Amino acid sequence: NKLLFNDFNRLNFETMWWFYAILSALFASLTALFAKLGVANINSNLATGIRTIVVVLMIWIIILTKGETKGIGSLSKQNVFFLIVSGLTTGLSWLFYFKALQLGNLSQVAPIDKLSIALTIILAVIFLGETMSLKTTIGAALIIAGTLVMII
Repeated sequence: NKLLFNDFNRLNFETMWWFYAILSALFASLTALFAKLGVANINSNLATGIRTIVVVLMIWIIILTKGETKGIGSLSKQNVFFLIVSGLTTGLSWLFYFKALQLGNLSQVAPIDKLSIALTIILAVIFLGETMSLKTTIGAALIIAGTLVMII
């Protein structure tokens, strides 16, 4: 019985990543829906700015209430550089995403935005040396093909 409980705990811990990934997908889809409603009749850059302020406040409230600022002193120059670059690319992504939402239908914009999944896989292979399994290659190809079908 104790062995079964330990295996269950290990299984839960080892598979929690997919639970968080599902929540991420759920909230990303809600984000797209609410963003489409939010950009109606306003400047898309202003909409992005408002959303960004909300995200910044929410994250810092979580960090401060959980006492997670301790790691700031241990950041390397590489950590800081890549987090800044990631922030810049996130900002650009959000600006273009909100402009696309303002001009297009959510059902058209969202699938193209999710093309980032296949692009991320390709970039991970090129820049991080990650390997692509047959399953990953097929999945990325299907995402690209699905995106093309949605565009056409």
